[in-house]
Amino acid sequence: MFADRAKIIIKSGKGGDGHVSFRREKYVPNGGPDGGDGGKGGDVIFEVDEGLNTLTDFRHKRKYAAQNGEEGKKRNCHGKNGADIVIKVPAGTIIRDAASNKVIADMSGGNKRQIILHGGQGGNGNQHYATSTMQAPKYAQPGQPATELEVLLELKVIADVGLVGFPNVGKSTLLSRVTNAQPKIANYHFTTLNPNLGVVDLDGSSGFVIADIPGLIEGASEGIGLGHEFLRHIERTKVMIHMVDAASTEGRDPIADIYAINKELEAYNPELCKKPQVIAANKIDAIYPGDEDPVEKLRQEFEPQGIPVYPISAVSGQGLKELLYAVWELLQGMDDEPVVYEQEYFPETAVYADEPYTVSYDKEADEYVVEGPRIEKMLGYTNIDSEKGFLFFQRFLRDQGILTELEKLGIEEGDTVRMYGLSFDYYK
Repeated sequence: MFADRAKIIIKSGKGGDGHVSFRREKYVPNGGPDGGDGGKGGDVIFEVDEGLNTLTDFRHKRKYAAQNGEEGKKRNCHGKNGADIVIKVPAGTIIRDAASNKVIADMSGGNKRQIILHGGQGGNGNQHYATSTMQAPKYAQPGQPATELEVLLELKVIADVGLVGFPNVGKSTLLSRVTNAQPKIANYHFTTLNPNLGVVDLDGSSGFVIADIPGLIEGASEGIGLGHEFLRHIERTKVMIHMVDAASTEGRDPIADIYAINKELEAYNPELCKKPQVIAANKIDAIYPGDEDPVEKLRQEFEPQGIPVYPISAVSGQGLKELLYAVWELLQGMDDEPVVYEQEYFPETAVYADEPYTVSYDKEADEYVVEGPRIEKMLGYTNIDSEKGFLFFQRFLRDQGILTELEKLGIEEGDTVRMYGLSFDYYK
């Protein structure tokens, strides 16, 4: 069975604890604190591997963890950073939070590598806490904890064209004739279990990628059979070819079949029916002369709806050139970039959602003060010196309701906000 979904648990590395120690050397009777900082925990990184095309490997291993950072050492020695873990996935893999089903990352298009979980920052050693009044601090900062998350991996095939139709209408035969794909072909219903991809090369034109989406059945949108497993692959495609048995060799009505498939597509995702469609009326070599022309009936039914009909024979090759060039023409007016899903879930902000924070106004300093474990940890994870990092932190403040709290206290543009020694001006 084609593995296109997997559920795994990922865990970043814990930050190493800061160290408590004091300089002890001959002739230095009152050496100061020299505890080193802890190392940073390893990140969890997802990376596209072009050699992969299924999620089968994730069926055998479910837990993936980065390395913890080492504890700081004496003599101001920094603990070793934990090693990152890089998880290889096929192009087109969507990573979702398993609890909410929201998208964390879409490994498609130009997104070849993304950090999903950041490792915890290492804690400061006791050398950082020496003051004029506390010259021998016996405290060091613990490292930030690891973050653990259960994620759902979902592979959506990236193809320009999706080939859909009921089982046994000749999709695999067509794919084998027009591309370099070699699908397994057998005269059994529901025989194709995994989407087969192939590249169509046209004379004098750029080619396109076509995917044979396994045979649909009525009720697929409700998960009957393997419906959901296959319907998700159509979401990436830009054009759909509906293939029907025009000769009704098995007694099926091709017009009813097209309506049934469109009904399943609309039930699964209404956006799918808005994609351009063409109809491939297959098995015309099996239509007997003198019978009512089924291709003409298809044209009368669907061409007024803007869906062209092309009579073909996947076995003999008749009509294939006209069909493929018509599909190519449709693709020319469309965006070359694949459909990429926007990020909806941000693990760094979600993991601290239940931790407390306080928002107050310091009259003496004329500053608004935001404090709490949630804020401290986010500052540890975020490089706010960079524009991207600062925008990310702003979004965190907005999503957590902190900006709303500040506005309730009467903050105005230009006022100062202080967070753990960091001060900045407030602007909407």
